[in-house]
This record gives sequence, structure tokens and C-alpha cells, in this order.
Amino acid sequence: MRLLSFFLVGTFFGIVMTKSEAVSWFRIHEMFRFESFHMYGIIGSAVVLSAAILWFVKKNGIKTLDGKDVGYTPMKLNYTRHILAGSIFGLGWALIGACPGPIYVLLGQGYGIFLVVLLSAVVGAYAYGATQKYLPH
Repeated sequence: MRLLSFFLVGTFFGIVMTKSEAVSWFRIHEMFRFESFHMYGIIGSAVVLSAAILWFVKKNGIKTLDGKDVGYTPMKLNYTRHILAGSIFGLGWALIGACPGPIYVLLGQGYGIFLVVLLSAVVGAYAYGATQKYLPH
């Protein structure tokens, strides 16, 4: 049952990303060149919808599949760290044309070259994990 729920959510995510053109390199290119509001509208809608869903879930005491409360712990804002990390993420997004979620959608659509992107992301995450204790936080 749990695997089926993950499969259904992933399928829905892929359809939404494809139909909204959020996986389109051209739409992402327009966003980074400030030529179109399309991607900003998608991202803004996702933030507002997520906040509303989180509020609804917390208000009604809905639990996770494991029976735990849904919540989050706010992270302390560190401008240097967040600006540097956001810049690296943004550069990768602009160069590749996909952030982590759409990589899977594009692989599912048959763009096999994104396997290189996925493997590079995994290696980068591993490298960060291995060097995390040496980095300023």
C-alpha cells in the first residue's frame, strides 16, 4: 500500500510538472533571463498551496503514514551560507535546466542523458556529506 501511494504521488507529480511546462528548458531559461512570469507563478503557487496544505494538516491533526505528527523545525538564517548555497543551486539549475525533482520526470520521459545529471547530483551530495564537518556552517 505504501509503495502504491508513492507511485501515485510520483505519477501525479510527473504529470503536473510536464503539463505546467516546469520541466521545459526553455521555460527555465526564460525565468533566469526575467523574460516570463510563468515559472515564478508555478513556484509561487506551489509555496502558497504547500503552506495551505500544511496548515490544514496541522489543524486537523492528520498524521504521516508512520503515524507521526506533520511539522517542521525552522532553520536559523545564515545569510552567507544560504546565499552561497542558493547561488550554487541556481547556477546548476540554470546550466542543466532542471532542479532535482524534474530530473526524475525527464528520465521518465526518456531523456537518458539526465542519468548523468542524476549521478552527478548523487556524487555531489555524497561529497558534501563527506566534507560537511570541515565546512563553515
